[in-house]
Amino acid sequence: MSNQPVTKTIEIPENVYISDLSSAPFESACEIQKPNNQLNNGSKTGIIQKIKGGILLVVGYLLSPLCWWNDLIINLPIAYGFGYVISLWRSEWFFGAAIAGYWLSNLVGIVLMQMGTKDILQTTAKKRSFKHEIFSGVLTSTAYTAVIVALVYFHVLDLSAILPIEVQL
Repeated sequence: MSNQPVTKTIEIPENVYISDLSSAPFESACEIQKPNNQLNNGSKTGIIQKIKGGILLVVGYLLSPLCWWNDLIINLPIAYGFGYVISLWRSEWFFGAAIAGYWLSNLVGIVLMQMGTKDILQTTAKKRSFKHEIFSGVLTSTAYTAVIVALVYFHVLDLSAILPIEVQL
């Protein structure tokens, strides 16, 4: 038998708070380490979570339809690139793929904004449902698209200056 110390790692669940270990019935040679997310009551990870949330929020805002100047600089090049890649497979799908790429870039922006906002405002660590966030983003983006289409259809928004399309009846 060797006289080397035996090391055993015990994982402490995230929802368990360890306050004072001095009265714990452990041998003096035992060493207990708190997980990183319990250091200083989570303030270190809380700051990192808020910084990550801020970055997600800014990137999401730049991709979202809420940013009025982003289309020419960000979303249309993404949509064009998406349409171009799809048109390599079938050239007649370029326009439809470009529209889908534009819609997807807006959708990604809305979802990133939602994730970033949750990271910034959430004070307790909760499991995220990626399916729920995607569903919520699709719903929000679709509602936004429906509102814009309705405004164009009822001539509240006049697009004749930027889309000179003649309608023949």
